[in-house]
Amino acid sequence: MTTVLLDAKPLDFAALDAIGSGAVAVAMSPEGMARVREGRRGLEAAITRGETIYGANTGVGAMKDTDWSDDELGQFNLGLVHAHHFGTGAPFPIPTVRKAIAIRINTALTGYSGCSPQLVEAFAALLARDVIPVVRRTGSIGCADIGLMGQIGSVLTGVGEVYYRGLRRKTADVFAELGMVPIKLAPRDALASLSVNGVGYAASAVAVRDAARVLRVLMATALMSSATLGAARAPWRSAVTVGCTTQSKIGRWLTETSADWQWNDASHVQDPLSLRMLPQIFGVAVAEISRIGAVILKATGRSDDNPVVVEGEVLTSGGSLPLEVAIAMQAGQLVIAHVARNVFNRCVLLANGGRRDLPVNLVPGGAVATGFGPALKLVGDLYMRVTSMTAALSPQSLVVAGGIEDEAAFLPLIVERFERQVEALKRMAALEAMFAAQGNDILGDRPEGIARMLQEVTRAHSAFYRSDRPLSSEVEALEEDLAAQGTLARIVAEAPLEGFDSFFALSPIA
Repeated sequence: MTTVLLDAKPLDFAALDAIGSGAVAVAMSPEGMARVREGRRGLEAAITRGETIYGANTGVGAMKDTDWSDDELGQFNLGLVHAHHFGTGAPFPIPTVRKAIAIRINTALTGYSGCSPQLVEAFAALLARDVIPVVRRTGSIGCADIGLMGQIGSVLTGVGEVYYRGLRRKTADVFAELGMVPIKLAPRDALASLSVNGVGYAASAVAVRDAARVLRVLMATALMSSATLGAARAPWRSAVTVGCTTQSKIGRWLTETSADWQWNDASHVQDPLSLRMLPQIFGVAVAEISRIGAVILKATGRSDDNPVVVEGEVLTSGGSLPLEVAIAMQAGQLVIAHVARNVFNRCVLLANGGRRDLPVNLVPGGAVATGFGPALKLVGDLYMRVTSMTAALSPQSLVVAGGIEDEAAFLPLIVERFERQVEALKRMAALEAMFAAQGNDILGDRPEGIARMLQEVTRAHSAFYRSDRPLSSEVEALEEDLAAQGTLARIVAEAPLEGFDSFFALSPIA
């Protein structure tokens, strides 16, 4: 089995994908563990000197001024983790939780946490035995994922629920079966197990990579519908020269990907903006999604603990506020909304008919049917759902813990809304492909390259529309196929986007 070595360096999407799949082992570098031991020595020395250390020998939050005696610390540490097992709702997927655990290990290897080496090894044991905590996703305001990471920390102590060999079971039963011993939390370990953003960062990484995947599909459907509508390629060629770096890159991709495909130019002077501005819209989307991905990856190698141990001194820290990632993800929500509007506008052009003498609602000549007019309303509904989730959450005020916890980023909720936007884009991609395929068949066009592939994929799930019929199941089946790894791999192989595809590891794991 291949091993991913963690050493406090930022992870990349290929490593995160491999860890999430459970197909690789995870190991800690000797240098990283040496830093953990050094940080631990600094924390223990501070405790020995009688220093008051937040969350190590004091309470937390509104109880920060409560000092615990040596006799009380064991009960406090255990209780602190259990008290933060309060998440509710649907659980995160297993791959996301695997990534969250790996991120917590990696950030601990900076040595700044002050946690014990035993805590790091306990996290690693979960991955090694593939005992993955059930982490319910509602329970974090995004200032450390205490209600989410607390569910992982609780598993380390032998309580809660886990997934093991495909089954959801009680932690205690699985530990007993495997001979795993619950950890005895040392001072500082309880807070170090839960007061970090591992789940939020892992979920952000999954969501932005999923956005990258759907962008690649939408670039293909955009090219397909542009040909159906007889779009001029001159604006794409001009973007190669006058556009910014990524716009130029997308203009070149559009031009070169369609170079061998002769389609009818139906433009009169110039096209609607949704066709003419594809390099600008997808150029910004590709650039921004890449930037957001880089922001997330940097966070996977940076301590977000409080307190931290720096050169032997224990310092309080505000590093648990994941504001950089939260703001980046919110910028991504705006990008997704612009892409959604672009898709909607092309679907309107296709359904309205007129260009290249396409019939209204894409109803074939002589047919008695309403056609795709009603389905256009679904595209509009999806577009509005995407747009409705663009309002910023991170500046909202929420004061808890007796007034001392008065900042939050709401990262998990931002990610959840981002995910819903991406899911809507997937369905919009299916609808655009369905509209374009209908237009191609009406016109007798024979698409080339990735458009031909999309035509074939579409027709595998949705036959030529001759008379009115229910489309719901067809749309969902096509959506699933277009989002599948196999389809994406074919798009990437047929029309690669240099840099972007490799950065997001869009090809299958080798």
